Amino acid sequence: MRDMALFVMMLALVWMAWRKPWIGVVGLALLGAMHPQSYGGEWMSRFPVYRVLFLVTCVAVVVDYWRTKRYPRLFWDWRLAVLGLLFAYFALTTQFALLPDTARGRLFEVGLLFPPLLLTLWLTDSREKLHYLIVATAAGIALVALKGGYWAVMTGFADRVYGPPNSQIGGNNEFAVALAMTIPLLVLWLRQTRDRPLRWTIMAAITLCYVAALTSWSRGGLVSLAAMSAFLVWNSKQKYLAILLVASGVAVALVNLPEKWHARMETISSYEEDQSFQSRQEAWRQGLSYVQRDPWTGSGFEGWRAVTAKFSGRGDPRTLDWHSAYIEVLAEHGIPGFILWGTLLAGTMLGLTRMISRGRRSGESWLVDYGAMLRAALVAYAAGGLTLGITYWELLFQLLGYSLIALRLSTDPGEPRRKPMAAVAS
Repeated sequence: MRDMALFVMMLALVWMAWRKPWIGVVGLALLGAMHPQSYGGEWMSRFPVYRVLFLVTCVAVVVDYWRTKRYPRLFWDWRLAVLGLLFAYFALTTQFALLPDTARGRLFEVGLLFPPLLLTLWLTDSREKLHYLIVATAAGIALVALKGGYWAVMTGFADRVYGPPNSQIGGNNEFAVALAMTIPLLVLWLRQTRDRPLRWTIMAAITLCYVAALTSWSRGGLVSLAAMSAFLVWNSKQKYLAILLVASGVAVALVNLPEKWHARMETISSYEEDQSFQSRQEAWRQGLSYVQRDPWTGSGFEGWRAVTAKFSGRGDPRTLDWHSAYIEVLAEHGIPGFILWGTLLAGTMLGLTRMISRGRRSGESWLVDYGAMLRAALVAYAAGGLTLGITYWELLFQLLGYSLIALRLSTDPGEPRRKPMAAVAS
């Protein structure tokens, strides 16, 4: 039954993508966030739903342009050059990888993230389309959070919540960070609609995302959630009300979460004595030590398997994964790779900050809303990446793409004179 429902869903997305290719991009955003095939049976769980929709969208784009002779307006942004250089450097470091076969396989997987991203950048040429892209990503993860939040409440918050199986956000730690990145997108959606029932639905989704993130029992997720929440409060139009809501939420969480949860979170302040953190410190030390020996090309993709075994002398180094996006990109791609990756992330957040300032000076509220919420989502990623190896996340590149589109539209002289998205969404 689930397989049939998923198959019908795929056919509907394919049909809409064929009629309007940009809807195919929205469908890709939904599938990439929700991973519905992970919940299917044996047949649909192995069916390449995402790739089928991507290929149909590409063909639809070609047919549409051939028929109408109308081509999309291309744009340039220095971050696109950095993105291209980053992938090129990934390919270079793969040639010098400690585990060449493994690295080539990983390079192929990471490379698959770029065609949908380029298609998204190509076809999204208006604020309305960007709005629906963001809604698709937020709704996709929120639907998974609905399942997790319900399970958390039914079990008295005693069991951990996980993301979609066999996905990048399947683990409890990764899912918690993904939820922290999704909450600002939901807040942005909330700000862009005036429909009262929809607003209540979004607010319920935000609450469930917080519940599911806390019930993941992830310490890294808690740090990511706290950093993101601080930015939400800072950019809130009613700061005192936001502070009151956060304080009330914290109080409710402290009362209802079990003692084991509190004991686990308390280890954040006593990390020197925590065995898990000590293991991560060891991996970080070994990664930094390797960078000192090979600062230019690093160990290549999945280099931790060789580096940790070499430095620790352990036969099974699986417990010494990098456990940090920063150490991961530095150890695997050297200092140049780290600079390119860091420039892309920090440069995008800086651009969004300038976009917020420009919006406040001009009185264009959409510039402030989009800039602040996309920046808060990237802050959640940056905080979560401190203790999780999430360098090559699809969700990260999606948010970077959305940010580039927003930055492009913010410099479009005609964009501020369009109808407010609140009116469009309602």
